[in-house]
Amino acid sequence: MNVQSPRVRGPTTSLPGSSGGFQPTGLAMKKSKPLTMLPLIALIFYDVSGGPFGIEDAVRAGGALLAILGFMVLPLVWSVPEALITSELATAFPENSGFVAWVTAAFGPWWGFQEGFWKWLSGVTDNAVYPVIFLTYLQQVVPVLEEGILRVVVLVGVNMGLTYLNYRGLHVVGNAAIGMTVFTLLPFIIMCLAGIPHVDPKNWFEIGDWNSIQWIPFLNVMFWNLNYWDTVSTLAGEVESPGKTFPKALGIAVVLVVLAYLLPLLIGIGVVSTSGDWTLGYFAGVADKVGGSWLAWWVVMAAAVSQLGQFQAEMSTDSYQLLGMAERGFIPEIFARRSEHGTPTMAILCSSLGIMTMASFDFLEIVQLLNIVYCMAELLEFLAFLWLRIKYPDLNRPFRVPLSTMGCIAMLTPAMLLLGLMLLLPIIQGQWEVLVFTIAAVLVGSLLYPLLQYAREQGWCQYSSMTPEDFKAHLYTLYGGSSSMEDLIIEDGSPDGGLGFPGDVEEEEEDAGERQNLLPQAPPR
Repeated sequence: MNVQSPRVRGPTTSLPGSSGGFQPTGLAMKKSKPLTMLPLIALIFYDVSGGPFGIEDAVRAGGALLAILGFMVLPLVWSVPEALITSELATAFPENSGFVAWVTAAFGPWWGFQEGFWKWLSGVTDNAVYPVIFLTYLQQVVPVLEEGILRVVVLVGVNMGLTYLNYRGLHVVGNAAIGMTVFTLLPFIIMCLAGIPHVDPKNWFEIGDWNSIQWIPFLNVMFWNLNYWDTVSTLAGEVESPGKTFPKALGIAVVLVVLAYLLPLLIGIGVVSTSGDWTLGYFAGVADKVGGSWLAWWVVMAAAVSQLGQFQAEMSTDSYQLLGMAERGFIPEIFARRSEHGTPTMAILCSSLGIMTMASFDFLEIVQLLNIVYCMAELLEFLAFLWLRIKYPDLNRPFRVPLSTMGCIAMLTPAMLLLGLMLLLPIIQGQWEVLVFTIAAVLVGSLLYPLLQYAREQGWCQYSSMTPEDFKAHLYTLYGGSSSMEDLIIEDGSPDGGLGFPGDVEEEEEDAGERQNLLPQAPPR
């Protein structure tokens, strides 16, 4: 086994400046973490939403009533279950590999790598949306940016500038996200208050012609606006007291996101009834009608700032995911090396390059490409959550979804049906470019994992001394639980099986108290 010491306790990582290996983060990294409650809420807000920008296409495709109902029902079917699962698993496995650790714990490192690759690919594809939307709003002031070489130059410049901000540290990104959130939401609070006297409630119930509803664009836009709650799990290793902070931050963020969508939507539709006129940037017109040109310009500026905030949040989670995967031996160690600011330099550059590659597509093309890959990864996460509930019921869970296993299955059934529908949509519509993109993602992920592990064996790249197999074998001991370690090993049928340390069961049980002292502190269950 390629582990320096089988008696190491606590979550492990290659420390900044180290040449590999892994050490207990609980012992070796005593400095305070850069993310506390407010910055985490702001980053979740931008990971998922960033304000009501982008929901205009849902109104145009589905009409007023369907859009309003969508933002009332879909959060209950999708957002709340995803946020609850993220709270449970991110506090059970508080490290930067995030959902990669969840799937590895349930199904092994091969599936863990596929999860990581699909989520990173969907993440950088998603992040390519924001510079495009930013320029769409900026074009209203500078029309020359609509096309040509200047547009490309500005896209690259925005990408590079925001990449540098991410390089400067999570505390910079988190504090900036707080200010951006306030600036983004304030004009909509004013618009809602000013718009109440102008609202005609009859507009909310407009159905229109059901035959003209564009179901596939409607579902794609709705789904895109309410997903990515789990991406923040890749920052769990950077959060102070994750067992307490994560559930509260996610709960507050869910309420904030739903209100940020629903209230402006109700005011906008109540003031202007024509659904077909709703295109990207339409809220500026609503603001102008109820508050004047100064409010309209504030909405335009808020839209631009929102895109920058979403870019920053997504790049942070994508980059720290690569850092976490490198710390656990899935990818070369270079992605885990931190700058003087504590940020993963190569992971940030890699994510930035991926974003620039995808930025040539338009908004709806990007959404369609990323949704199907994201759905595959999300389905794998849901299955991993249920498997861990069934197989390892006594895994230490500082936060536990307040439902039985059967209750969790019932909660996730509508969400999993939605995922199945989203996966079928490109086939139903014959979107072959989306299908080709998806098949390519599956094939590349399937081939990349064995290739990267072969590169480790041949010494082509430097890796952490912890292999993905070691990570799987040690996960249960790293994060604790009250199940018998002997039972876990016997069930798997091999000395390296289960989620516990191989062998030496009696010594493991004697050291249970010591192990818990080295784990991240969390409130008792």
